[in-house]
Amino acid sequence: MEKKGAYVRKWAIELADASNSSREIPDPPGFDRSTAEQDESSISRQKKEVELTWKSQKAWEVAQAPFKNLLMMGFMMWMAGSTVHLFSIGITFSALWQPISALQGVGKVFEPFQDSRIDLLLPKLVYIALNLAGMLLGIWKLNTLGLLPTHASDWVSSLAPALEIDYAGGGIPFA
Repeated sequence: MEKKGAYVRKWAIELADASNSSREIPDPPGFDRSTAEQDESSISRQKKEVELTWKSQKAWEVAQAPFKNLLMMGFMMWMAGSTVHLFSIGITFSALWQPISALQGVGKVFEPFQDSRIDLLLPKLVYIALNLAGMLLGIWKLNTLGLLPTHASDWVSSLAPALEIDYAGGGIPFA
């Protein structure tokens, strides 16, 4: 860019020249300096609100995660059939064990989302309800396999022997 000549470009900026400061350069059209210099407190407040909504959404995602497991486990139980063999027992044990271990760690699961401004009661209740449904699915499978003692004949070994009411003995031998 030539400064001495009559021809000076309107939009050229000489970056090597230290005498020009950034304040002498006008703001581009549509730029509002007041929005760029917002309050730090409003920006931090917005970040905290975004973090709260993110935590709330993630808590609901975690609460609804057992539903996917419930559908998958139900399909696997259906595929295992109703006969007692190693695969069906393993699937049933898994269907019972996963909800039990998940219910034991409800506090740890929702610990990253703890905040005094977020109500986690409803997500926790949904999480617990879905895991209880998973346990009920496992118990139902145990019943269809015939492994639950639901009939009187299942308890025969614990019953007292029947009392003898009549006694018949002796008789005349035929000779």
